Formats: sequence, C-alpha cells, structure tokens
Amino acid sequence: MSADDERRLARVALTWLAEPGTRAVHRLVERHGPVATLDLLLDGGSPDGWLHSTVAARTAAGDARAVAAEALERADRLGARLVTPDDEEWPAQVAVLAKLRLPDVTRRVDVETAPPLCFWVRGSWPLGEALDRSVAVVGARAATGYGQHVATEVGYGLAERDWTVVSGGAFGIDAAAHRGALNAGGLTVAVLACGLDRPYPMGNAALFDRIADTGLLVSEWPPGAEPLRPRFLIRNRVIAGGTRGTVLVEASARSGATQTARRAIYTNRVAMVVPGPVTSAMSVGAHEFLREFPKARLVTGLAHVLEEVGRIGADLAPLTRGPQRPADALDDDARSLLEALPRRGAMGVDRLAARAGVDVRTALRKLSLLEELSMVVRRDDGYGLAPPAKAERATRAPAATEVPGLA
Repeated sequence: MSADDERRLARVALTWLAEPGTRAVHRLVERHGPVATLDLLLDGGSPDGWLHSTVAARTAAGDARAVAAEALERADRLGARLVTPDDEEWPAQVAVLAKLRLPDVTRRVDVETAPPLCFWVRGSWPLGEALDRSVAVVGARAATGYGQHVATEVGYGLAERDWTVVSGGAFGIDAAAHRGALNAGGLTVAVLACGLDRPYPMGNAALFDRIADTGLLVSEWPPGAEPLRPRFLIRNRVIAGGTRGTVLVEASARSGATQTARRAIYTNRVAMVVPGPVTSAMSVGAHEFLREFPKARLVTGLAHVLEEVGRIGADLAPLTRGPQRPADALDDDARSLLEALPRRGAMGVDRLAARAGVDVRTALRKLSLLEELSMVVRRDDGYGLAPPAKAERATRAPAATEVPGLA
C-alpha cells in the first residue's frame, strides 16, 4: 500500500472510530498526520477520556483498518469516491470550522465542530468547484405551501444565475430548494447525515438519484452508516461553513434548520431569514432567529439573497416601491396647487395661489403644466380637478419628469 493510500485509509478509519467534527482527533491529525493519529488512538493514547472510551467501544466491534478498507470497496461499487484534503477538489472553505465556537453550549454535538477529515462523494462535479459559489437553502420538513413556493423560487433563481444550491435532502424546504435548482438545469448538492448508499429519507430516493446525475451527493459517513439523530446537527456545520450564506425559509420553534443558520452566524457566513405569517407555527423559529441575531438579514426573495452573497456593489436588489403615480414627479409648487384645489367645483387663480402659498405667476405656470398632464381642467370660474376618466388616462401618460419645465 502506498503512503497516499495509507493516509486515505487512516482518515476513513478515524471517522469511523470517532464521529466527524471531533476536535481532539482533528488536532492530532493536524499535528501528527492521520496515520500516526490512528496508531496513537488504537494504542489507547487518546488525550481525552470520553474519546478513549469511544475508541475502545468501536475497536471492540471491529478492526478500524478493515472497516475502512471495506468502506472504500463498497464506495467503489456504488460509484462514489473519497475526497480528502490531499485532493485538488477538496473544498478549502470548510477550514473555517476550525474556528467555530458556539456559545453557551454543553452538548457534545455542539462542542465538537471541527472540520471534516474526508468526504464521500457521488457525482461527477469536483466538490471544491461545486461549493465555491454556493448558497444553502434550509428549513422545516413540515413546510407549508408558502415555504415550499419560496424555497423553489429561490433555488431556481440561484441555479439560473450559476449558483450552487446546497441543502440536506430532507422533505419540505430542502427538497423544494433542490427541485428548484434541478428544474433550472443548475447544480445542487445534498449533504447527507448517513452513508451514500442509504440516503435518508427514502421517500426522496428518486430526488437523490437526480441530484447524483447532475450534481453531488456528499457525506462524511462511510457507506452503510445509519442516519442517527445527532448526525444531522454534525452535518449542518458543513452546510453552513461550506457555503457563502444560508437562507432559512421556514422553521418551527424547535428546528434543526435554525441550528444550521446559527452555525453560519458563528462562522462569519451570511445568515438570511425569510419572514412568514406570524400566525404560522412554521415561522416561529425563523422570526425568533431574527430577534436573537441582529446580524441575520431579512430577505424576501432572490434579489435580496444575491445582494447578500454576491459581489459588493454589483448584485444590489432593486428598491421596493409602490406603483408610480403622476403626482410623484411633481415639484413642491405643482403639488401644493393640486392639493389646494377643491374636491368638487373650481377655484379662481388668485384664491388658489393664496391657498397653496405661491405667487400668482407661479400658479399660472404650474396650472398650465398640470392641465397638459390632464390633472386639472380650466373652467369659466377658475380651475378644478380633472374628471376621473381624464385622471385615469393621465396615469397611463408618460412620467411627469418627461414633461419639459415641470420641475
């Protein structure tokens, strides 16, 4: 076995001995390399008591190197490959997880958030290239029709603009985002919390096959690994740290999706939240996240997402404005005269000028322009508001800024 093969085998064995993200293992690998670290742990030299117990329990169930070799063979039959930091396609951005520290946490799954030792990948795209320009879209499994619509639209729009859509392959928001990207003919990546040969949930098996055909299925766990509950939170750190930003579409009060957005905040990635009805249980977690984290950005669609993750000054969302009205482009004098006119009947120029607070000469000039715009009419006894039919035609006329001399 070559030295390179030995290092790869050791990384797989270490991931089997201790769950991905274990900081003590990551530090040992950084200091001694994967092969020496594996030898150290198998010899009982773990620096942490709980890690020593975990390694002992796993070792009692089988030989770590034999398990790793079997996993590599199984992946080869599956058409999957192992990607390690020694490979060109390794996504360098996941190194940010070495700095991830979640405050006020005690659970091991929240403390052990180190970078991955390796990835199992199914699909032809280079992993690093796929994640280089990527956005995560996550949310509730029991999504509402509103949430699924938003996730599909965002996934479609991102993929249409050559962004990779990353999610976890779950029911609800995850699946909607993946399908949106696929329908746009774009690239999508599903990061799983189990082996690639037993993707969870099985109800999305056809979706996973579509993703593997045109995008990527990714996991830190070897083929055959079960989708245990803690592994979803372990997986979420990769979704958050491996992308440029995370969009939280819907989330209940207790939602793993908010934990993904939380990890995005603490890795200095952009965390974005789509608001929902305050009466919806599927928006409670999203709204509370906005209240808890001032750095989180409220987004209402693709334009806002692109503004947050795109190039500075180049992907700005358009300002949201109501429909343009002819009066919007009037200057202060013209608007004052228009407001001074009675709702019914007419008023003479002198009285109208006094009421609007302008001189008679200015009033005559502005009233003439307002008449051209069909906003006022001249009568025998002065000026009055145009009838509704004329006013309606005025709304379809050229903008007032196009009329010379109005401003």
